[in-house]
Amino acid sequence: MGYPGKNRKTYESPNHPWQATRMSDEVALVKEYGLRNKRELWKAHSVLRRYRRGTRKLRAELTDVGKKGESAKSISKELLEKLSKMKLSKKGAELDEILSIKIEDILERRLQTLVYRQGLANSTKHARQLITHGHVAIAGRKVTIPGYVVLEEEESQIEYYVGSPIKRTEIL
Repeated sequence: MGYPGKNRKTYESPNHPWQATRMSDEVALVKEYGLRNKRELWKAHSVLRRYRRGTRKLRAELTDVGKKGESAKSISKELLEKLSKMKLSKKGAELDEILSIKIEDILERRLQTLVYRQGLANSTKHARQLITHGHVAIAGRKVTIPGYVVLEEEESQIEYYVGSPIKRTEIL
């Protein structure tokens, strides 16, 4: 198996704990996307924050001449390809467009949300239950993680798991 590495938090909690507008926005997002708690929302915020921070750093390095500028070009190209595979940006997008990605865009790419949007579940909470109980598969492989970020090529392959007793007609 190998060394599992160092466990660390995958999210950063808000700097100020009691801001009424932020808290009400968080509650609305948690309800809309069927998240279990605000920690899942903070994880998505941290992912978005990392992409934005990396983009700003790459934009600064692109102005440099030499090896640093060349490596920044290749890294930015890889980042844009990765985000286009995740359907967070369009193919052939610029670095500046990464800065306009919103938290809702990341939450829309979660398996839980896509199962609900495709009509495999009646609600986002129902979608979460179907996923955790092993009734949903991507390309024939069972996925039990509601927060799994679905790639663009995998989106059309979301279906009920073959061994699952649940069928599409039973849910509707």
